[in-house]
Amino acid sequence: MSIEQRNLADTGIKVSILGFGAGLIGDESTSEKQVDKLLNAVLDYGINLIDTARSYGISEERIGKYISKRRREFVLSTKVGYGVEGYEDWTYDCISAGVERALRTLRTDYIDIVHLHSCPLETLKNTGVIEALAKAVEAGKVRVMAYSGENEALEYAVSTDKFKSIMTSINICDQKVIDNIVSKTKRENFAVIAKRPLANIAWKYKKRPYDNYAEEYWLRLEKMNLQFDIAYLELALRFAAFTDGVASCVTGTTSLENIKQNIEILEKGSLPSNILSNIKLAFNTNDDNWVGQI
Repeated sequence: MSIEQRNLADTGIKVSILGFGAGLIGDESTSEKQVDKLLNAVLDYGINLIDTARSYGISEERIGKYISKRRREFVLSTKVGYGVEGYEDWTYDCISAGVERALRTLRTDYIDIVHLHSCPLETLKNTGVIEALAKAVEAGKVRVMAYSGENEALEYAVSTDKFKSIMTSINICDQKVIDNIVSKTKRENFAVIAKRPLANIAWKYKKRPYDNYAEEYWLRLEKMNLQFDIAYLELALRFAAFTDGVASCVTGTTSLENIKQNIEILEKGSLPSNILSNIKLAFNTNDDNWVGQI
């Protein structure tokens, strides 16, 4: 199996077109043996971007436990801003302490990418969190300063010129950011990592999944009424991964078969131009204030 590697803008870092979202391995119901096998197989397959967060249960702990010995083989991404005992969330000190805690938990001397994790606009403007993360970069503890989020807060983060990378929702039914933000970041040599590239697999529900993570995307897909001779999984993954300006797209799973399938799909390359055009047209025609999903 082969997997494309791309530049993370001009940071000197290369990332695989497919990243591994480590949220699910934070659930203790997944066994230690399974997580060990999964994480090492991900690296063996050539996926080098491992994305986690403070809020992903014991994900950081398990990454440190099972693949810190292979640290030079992967690009490590995490997210901070909250959940550090003894510190108020979304403060300068919480960011600083969060980076330190992540370094210890992940068993590493540095973290390649650290995101401020979906904090609102006012938090970005007024709490010193940007300055705290910048200090961690200056100290060599973090290589790339990043923001993960959507809409007005994302626009502000990009406008500050403080961040070098962003993570945001990009998929067949979450496209507004492509024209509003991604096109700009490419011109300015600014990295983009796509989250939710599979649109929460909303198409698997035959009926509206009320109060479900996938509900909003399900409603959008119903309106878009996409009709192609390509399975939704392939359609979604190829759309997100080959969106111009995207360095990598992150998917989460505990299944090795799912990972293999995704790599095989991406080996097919970009979708045909007529299909891409129709997906974009379906979104723009039906867009009813379809803001980015946090």
